[in-house]
Amino acid sequence: MGQESKPLIRSTTVLGVIRDGKAALGSDGQMTLGNTVLKHSTRKIRSLYHGRIITGFAGATADAVTLLDRFEEKLDAYGGKLERAAVELARDWRTDKYLRRLEAMLAVVSQDKALIISGTGDVIEPEDSIVAIGSGSMYALAAARSLLKHTPLSAREIVSESLKIAADICIYTNDHIVIEEL
Repeated sequence: MGQESKPLIRSTTVLGVIRDGKAALGSDGQMTLGNTVLKHSTRKIRSLYHGRIITGFAGATADAVTLLDRFEEKLDAYGGKLERAAVELARDWRTDKYLRRLEAMLAVVSQDKALIISGTGDVIEPEDSIVAIGSGSMYALAAARSLLKHTPLSAREIVSESLKIAADICIYTNDHIVIEEL
């Protein structure tokens, strides 16, 4: 009682898949504040490091953009070495007084690595080369795992179909899908 509650921001499903040396990362476009849709076509992914890395974010947009800028600086500082840049960002994110207050997660793919970077200092490399973050991530992840295991679909097709499935289930995910490929 007496405490102001901040509106819960839920706005994203981001999914990345690597298959046969090709990587794809996509997201829906919905941004919500509480139970209201604010925007249908928010762009939550971008290409980094001379087009060799794609990243997407879930969480507060301003926080995520700040983290993306920092991640890009780390990639430049470490010559595009994805894991090293991710670990250094996670370390800074966790220990810096300003950064540790940022509320976002990053999903990152290159042609041979898929990582999730969190503000708690985690850098997670899933065993199946699928990364998923955001409100509908578990629906998209389940769909992607099944499609990867049981179909010959490309990475891009798996991302597209899985995000469509998540959009059919998760009220915080829509079907305005943007996908980038490597």
